[in-house]
Amino acid sequence: MRHVILYTKEACTLCDEAELLLSFFMETHPFELERRDINTNDEWFEKYHLEIPVIEMGGKQLYGEGINYESIKKLFQVNRSKDIPST
Repeated sequence: MRHVILYTKEACTLCDEAELLLSFFMETHPFELERRDINTNDEWFEKYHLEIPVIEMGGKQLYGEGINYESIKKLFQVNRSKDIPST
């Protein structure tokens, strides 16, 4: 199963929209979603405070306003070959 990380923070409208877009893919492209609040980790904050939301999967990342249905779809397609069957 794919592992998707969503870097987010409280009261972030773009983050909420990114999570909603991700939910559209849950049934057709099952994945485990890990939410990371950048305010809980200094390294995440330093790296992403100007970029959030950030979606990371398979070492690839999507940032901020570049996150849309098509960009997420492409990210899942790129990571299709990396799926590990669940047992």
